[in-house]
Amino acid sequence: MADLRTPQLPLGITLRDAARFETFLAGPNAAAVDYCRALAEGSGSPGWIWGGAGSGRSHLLQAACARAEAHGGRAVYLPLLTVRDHGPGILEGFDAFALVCLDDVDGVAGKPEWERALFNLYNALQDTGGRLLMSAASAPAGAGFGLRDLASRAGASVVFQLRPLSDDDLAAALQLRADHRGLELPDETARLLLRRLPRDMASLGDWLDHLDTASLAAQRRLTVRFVTSVLNSAGR
Repeated sequence: MADLRTPQLPLGITLRDAARFETFLAGPNAAAVDYCRALAEGSGSPGWIWGGAGSGRSHLLQAACARAEAHGGRAVYLPLLTVRDHGPGILEGFDAFALVCLDDVDGVAGKPEWERALFNLYNALQDTGGRLLMSAASAPAGAGFGLRDLASRAGASVVFQLRPLSDDDLAAALQLRADHRGLELPDETARLLLRRLPRDMASLGDWLDHLDTASLAAQRRLTVRFVTSVLNSAGR
Protein backbone atom coordinates (compact mmCIF):
# COMPACT_ATOMS: atom_id res chain seq x y z
CA MET A 1 0.00 0.00 0.00
CA ALA A 2 1.52 3.32 -1.05
CA ASP A 3 2.25 5.65 1.86
CA LEU A 4 1.71 9.27 0.89
CA ARG A 5 3.05 10.98 4.02
CA THR A 6 4.98 14.19 3.37
CA PRO A 7 6.67 16.77 5.61
CA GLN A 8 3.49 18.85 5.39
CA LEU A 9 1.21 15.84 5.88
CA PRO A 10 1.97 14.07 9.17
CA LEU A 11 -1.04 11.77 8.83
CA GLY A 12 -0.83 8.23 7.50
CA ILE A 13 -3.03 8.78 4.46
CA THR A 14 -2.72 5.76 2.21
CA LEU A 15 -4.12 4.48 -1.07
CA ARG A 16 -6.28 1.39 -0.97
CA ASP A 17 -4.64 -1.46 -2.85
CA ALA A 18 -7.90 -2.16 -4.70
CA ALA A 19 -8.36 1.47 -5.81
CA ARG A 20 -7.00 1.18 -9.34
CA PHE A 21 -8.47 1.94 -12.75
CA GLU A 22 -8.32 -1.78 -13.49
CA THR A 23 -10.79 -2.48 -10.67
CA PHE A 24 -13.23 0.34 -11.54
CA LEU A 25 -16.09 -0.78 -13.77
CA ALA A 26 -16.89 2.33 -15.77
CA GLY A 27 -20.41 1.52 -16.97
CA PRO A 28 -22.03 4.90 -17.78
CA ASN A 29 -18.97 6.74 -16.42
CA ALA A 30 -16.47 5.85 -19.14
CA ALA A 31 -15.80 9.49 -20.05
CA ALA A 32 -14.97 10.35 -16.42
CA VAL A 33 -12.63 7.38 -16.13
CA ASP A 34 -10.88 8.25 -19.39
CA TYR A 35 -10.42 11.84 -18.23
CA CYS A 36 -8.97 10.82 -14.83
CA ARG A 37 -6.60 8.38 -16.49
CA ALA A 38 -5.37 11.02 -18.95
CA LEU A 39 -4.92 13.54 -16.13
CA ALA A 40 -2.91 11.02 -14.14
CA GLU A 41 -0.69 10.32 -17.13
CA GLY A 42 0.16 13.96 -17.66
CA SER A 43 -2.47 15.89 -19.61
CA GLY A 44 -5.66 17.78 -18.87
CA SER A 45 -7.15 20.79 -17.12
CA PRO A 46 -8.23 20.75 -13.44
CA GLY A 47 -11.09 18.33 -12.87
CA TRP A 48 -14.13 18.03 -10.61
CA ILE A 49 -15.77 14.62 -10.07
CA TRP A 50 -19.07 14.57 -8.20
CA GLY A 51 -21.63 12.05 -7.08
CA GLY A 52 -23.36 10.61 -4.04
CA ALA A 53 -21.81 8.53 -1.27
CA GLY A 54 -20.43 5.27 -2.62
CA SER A 55 -20.45 6.50 -6.23
CA GLY A 56 -16.74 5.80 -6.68
CA ARG A 57 -15.29 9.29 -6.32
CA SER A 58 -12.60 8.27 -3.84
CA HIS A 59 -11.76 5.20 -5.91
CA LEU A 60 -11.11 7.31 -9.01
CA LEU A 61 -9.00 9.88 -7.18
CA GLN A 62 -6.87 7.19 -5.57
CA ALA A 63 -6.59 5.34 -8.88
CA ALA A 64 -5.36 8.55 -10.50
CA CYS A 65 -2.67 8.93 -7.83
CA ALA A 66 -1.54 5.34 -8.28
CA ARG A 67 -1.39 5.75 -12.06
CA ALA A 68 0.52 9.05 -11.82
CA GLU A 69 3.15 7.50 -9.55
CA ALA A 70 3.42 4.48 -11.84
CA HIS A 71 4.28 6.94 -14.61
CA GLY A 72 7.03 8.54 -12.55
CA GLY A 73 5.15 11.54 -11.15
CA ARG A 74 4.77 12.52 -7.50
CA ALA A 75 1.13 12.42 -6.47
CA VAL A 76 -0.82 13.01 -3.30
CA TYR A 77 -4.34 12.03 -2.24
CA LEU A 78 -5.97 14.01 0.56
CA PRO A 79 -9.50 13.43 1.96
CA LEU A 80 -10.40 16.89 3.23
CA LEU A 81 -13.21 15.74 5.53
CA THR A 82 -10.65 13.62 7.35
CA VAL A 83 -8.00 16.31 7.74
CA ARG A 84 -9.94 19.59 7.88
CA ASP A 85 -9.51 19.96 11.66
CA HIS A 86 -5.75 20.08 11.12
CA GLY A 87 -6.18 23.37 9.27
CA PRO A 88 -5.36 24.49 5.72
CA GLY A 89 -1.65 24.69 6.48
CA ILE A 90 -1.59 21.00 5.62
CA LEU A 91 -1.69 22.04 1.95
CA GLU A 92 1.63 23.87 2.12
CA GLY A 93 4.10 22.52 -0.42
CA PHE A 94 1.48 20.64 -2.43
CA ASP A 95 2.34 22.69 -5.51
CA ALA A 96 5.50 20.54 -5.74
CA PHE A 97 3.42 17.48 -6.69
CA ALA A 98 2.72 16.54 -10.29
CA LEU A 99 -0.84 15.53 -9.33
CA VAL A 100 -2.93 16.64 -6.34
CA CYS A 101 -6.19 14.77 -5.67
CA LEU A 102 -8.46 16.44 -3.11
CA ASP A 103 -11.43 14.38 -1.97
CA ASP A 104 -14.60 15.91 -0.45
CA VAL A 105 -13.64 19.48 -1.33
CA ASP A 106 -17.13 20.66 -0.37
CA GLY A 107 -16.34 19.55 3.18
CA VAL A 108 -14.32 22.73 3.70
CA ALA A 109 -16.66 25.07 1.81
CA GLY A 110 -17.68 28.09 3.87
CA LYS A 111 -14.42 28.03 5.83
CA PRO A 112 -12.56 31.21 4.70
CA GLU A 113 -9.05 30.07 5.56
CA TRP A 114 -9.52 26.76 3.79
CA GLU A 115 -11.07 28.41 0.75
CA ARG A 116 -8.19 30.87 0.46
CA ALA A 117 -5.69 28.00 0.75
CA LEU A 118 -7.49 26.05 -1.99
CA PHE A 119 -7.54 29.12 -4.23
CA ASN A 120 -3.82 29.68 -3.68
CA LEU A 121 -3.05 26.02 -4.36
CA TYR A 122 -5.10 26.10 -7.56
CA ASN A 123 -3.10 29.08 -8.81
CA ALA A 124 0.24 27.66 -7.67
CA LEU A 125 -0.37 24.39 -9.54
CA GLN A 126 -1.17 26.38 -12.66
CA ASP A 127 2.21 28.09 -12.32
CA THR A 128 4.20 24.90 -11.69
CA GLY A 129 2.41 22.78 -14.28
CA GLY A 130 0.91 20.52 -11.64
CA ARG A 131 -2.50 18.94 -12.14
CA LEU A 132 -5.49 19.08 -9.81
CA LEU A 133 -8.37 16.63 -9.42
CA MET A 134 -11.16 17.37 -6.93
CA SER A 135 -14.25 15.52 -5.78
CA ALA A 136 -17.46 16.59 -4.07
CA ALA A 137 -21.02 15.48 -3.44
CA SER A 138 -22.35 18.12 -5.83
CA ALA A 139 -21.43 20.09 -8.93
CA PRO A 140 -19.23 23.17 -8.34
CA ALA A 141 -22.23 25.52 -8.30
CA GLY A 142 -23.70 23.63 -5.35
CA ALA A 143 -20.51 23.27 -3.32
CA GLY A 144 -21.20 26.36 -1.21
CA PHE A 145 -17.95 28.26 -1.68
CA GLY A 146 -18.02 31.78 -0.28
CA LEU A 147 -14.87 32.95 -2.05
CA ARG A 148 -16.07 34.02 -5.48
CA ASP A 149 -12.69 33.55 -7.13
CA LEU A 150 -12.54 29.95 -5.88
CA ALA A 151 -16.10 29.28 -7.01
CA SER A 152 -15.16 30.65 -10.44
CA ARG A 153 -12.07 28.42 -10.68
CA ALA A 154 -14.08 25.37 -9.62
CA GLY A 155 -16.82 26.15 -12.11
CA ALA A 156 -14.25 26.36 -14.91
CA SER A 157 -12.98 22.84 -14.16
CA VAL A 158 -13.71 19.80 -16.30
CA VAL A 159 -16.80 18.44 -14.51
CA PHE A 160 -18.14 14.90 -14.50
CA GLN A 161 -21.06 13.47 -12.54
CA LEU A 162 -20.71 9.80 -11.63
CA ARG A 163 -23.91 8.00 -12.60
CA PRO A 164 -25.26 5.00 -10.66
CA LEU A 165 -24.45 1.57 -12.02
CA SER A 166 -27.16 -0.79 -13.21
CA ASP A 167 -27.72 -4.08 -11.38
CA ASP A 168 -25.76 -5.95 -14.04
CA ASP A 169 -22.91 -3.45 -13.81
CA LEU A 170 -22.86 -3.63 -10.00
CA ALA A 171 -22.57 -7.41 -10.15
CA ALA A 172 -19.83 -7.14 -12.78
CA ALA A 173 -18.00 -4.53 -10.68
CA LEU A 174 -18.07 -6.83 -7.67
CA GLN A 175 -16.73 -9.71 -9.74
CA LEU A 176 -14.00 -7.48 -11.17
CA ARG A 177 -12.89 -6.48 -7.69
CA ALA A 178 -13.07 -10.09 -6.49
CA ASP A 179 -10.95 -11.23 -9.42
CA HIS A 180 -8.34 -8.60 -8.52
CA ARG A 181 -8.13 -10.20 -5.07
CA GLY A 182 -7.81 -13.69 -6.53
CA LEU A 183 -11.37 -14.63 -5.55
CA GLU A 184 -13.99 -16.38 -7.62
CA LEU A 185 -17.39 -14.73 -7.17
CA PRO A 186 -20.08 -16.73 -9.00
CA ASP A 187 -22.96 -14.89 -10.66
CA GLU A 188 -25.51 -16.22 -8.18
CA THR A 189 -23.38 -15.11 -5.21
CA ALA A 190 -22.97 -11.62 -6.66
CA ARG A 191 -26.74 -11.34 -7.09
CA LEU A 192 -27.25 -12.52 -3.50
CA LEU A 193 -24.99 -9.72 -2.24
CA LEU A 194 -26.96 -7.15 -4.22
CA ARG A 195 -30.20 -8.38 -2.65
CA ARG A 196 -28.90 -8.40 0.91
CA LEU A 197 -26.52 -5.44 1.13
CA PRO A 198 -26.56 -1.65 0.52
CA ARG A 199 -26.31 -1.08 -3.21
CA ASP A 200 -23.24 1.12 -3.41
CA MET A 201 -19.71 0.06 -4.27
CA ALA A 202 -18.19 1.38 -1.06
CA SER A 203 -20.41 -0.88 1.08
CA LEU A 204 -20.20 -3.80 -1.32
CA GLY A 205 -16.42 -3.48 -1.49
CA ASP A 206 -16.14 -3.49 2.30
CA TRP A 207 -18.25 -6.63 2.44
CA LEU A 208 -16.13 -8.28 -0.20
CA ASP A 209 -13.10 -7.62 2.01
CA HIS A 210 -14.95 -9.20 4.94
CA LEU A 211 -15.97 -12.23 2.87
CA ASP A 212 -12.40 -12.66 1.64
CA THR A 213 -11.18 -12.84 5.25
CA ALA A 214 -14.01 -15.21 6.25
CA SER A 215 -13.40 -17.52 3.31
CA LEU A 216 -9.68 -17.73 4.07
CA ALA A 217 -10.37 -18.51 7.73
CA ALA A 218 -12.93 -21.20 6.88
CA GLN A 219 -11.11 -22.44 3.76
CA ARG A 220 -14.39 -22.10 1.87
CA ARG A 221 -15.30 -20.76 -1.55
CA LEU A 222 -17.76 -17.90 -1.95
CA THR A 223 -20.74 -20.11 -2.63
CA VAL A 224 -24.29 -18.93 -2.01
CA ARG A 225 -24.53 -21.24 0.99
CA PHE A 226 -21.33 -20.00 2.61
CA VAL A 227 -21.99 -16.32 1.92
CA THR A 228 -25.56 -16.65 3.22
CA SER A 229 -24.23 -18.07 6.50
CA VAL A 230 -21.77 -15.18 6.87
CA LEU A 231 -24.47 -12.61 6.14
CA ASN A 232 -26.91 -14.27 8.55
CA SER A 233 -24.34 -14.32 11.34
CA ALA A 234 -23.81 -10.58 10.81
CA GLY A 235 -27.55 -9.88 10.90
CA ARG A 236 -27.72 -8.99 7.20
